[in-house]
Amino acid sequence: MPNPVEDFEITAASAEDIVTVGEWAHEEGWNPGLTDGGVFFPTDPGGFLIGRLDGVPVTSVSVVRYGPDHGFLGFYLTRPHLRGQGYGLRTWQAGTARLSGRTIGLDGVPAQQDNYRRSGFVTCWSNARYEGTPPTDIAPPPGTALVDARSVPFARLAAYDRRFFPAARDGFLAAWITAPGRTALAAVRDGELQGLAVLRACRAASRIGPLYAASPQVAALVSAVAATAPDRPVAVDVPDINPAAVRLAGELGLTPSFDTARMYTGPAPVIDRGGYYGITSLELG
Repeated sequence: MPNPVEDFEITAASAEDIVTVGEWAHEEGWNPGLTDGGVFFPTDPGGFLIGRLDGVPVTSVSVVRYGPDHGFLGFYLTRPHLRGQGYGLRTWQAGTARLSGRTIGLDGVPAQQDNYRRSGFVTCWSNARYEGTPPTDIAPPPGTALVDARSVPFARLAAYDRRFFPAARDGFLAAWITAPGRTALAAVRDGELQGLAVLRACRAASRIGPLYAASPQVAALVSAVAATAPDRPVAVDVPDINPAAVRLAGELGLTPSFDTARMYTGPAPVIDRGGYYGITSLELG
């Protein structure tokens, strides 16, 4: 247990702290995006907590509020040399208190899932991170055009994203598709959105997320965004609630490397599971 003589304080994180937490996530092998912090922090500036021991950051959790009744928890980290001493638990408790009264989602690594269950979280599906170098010359289905998502009226993009996420997150989405080091492509057919893929640069494999599509053929727009990261692998976190997404990952030559479970404190949200090919991020949903 913590030494009562030590000064442990949990406060809202600064923008600079978010950079530090990103470094911790990299050390855990989570491979965060290079510019994620600049998107995450303004989404909910009070939604990132840091625990400081004698003034030094040692724990973190993100507890971002979406709309009036949804929240997402991520970045639950304690520095390795201080694990098992209660600092992480106190940070967790402060974070979940901030989301009190809301349905909370998270993507939990296997080592923590039993702890999350004891806190009332229920596994709704599993995600597998698939990595590799897919073909970059797969054409979209006839009649479907791939366009820069930033050229699509934003209200249409936001409404489309809302089919796959349990709350509106317009501010996050706007920043997500326009941040540096990203490619955002939308699939359009007869004026209607058929898919969306965003690739962001990371220290290791470039990450693709979200990945939404009306069919596996449209989801092959993975090929188009991967072409913007030549000679480097890509990675996409594929939800197993969409068997077509799992099959597509294999057909593209991607292999599983990392597992998480999407868990909620209440019933699984109603989303378009058949069009959900890749989650946006482990940290903010």
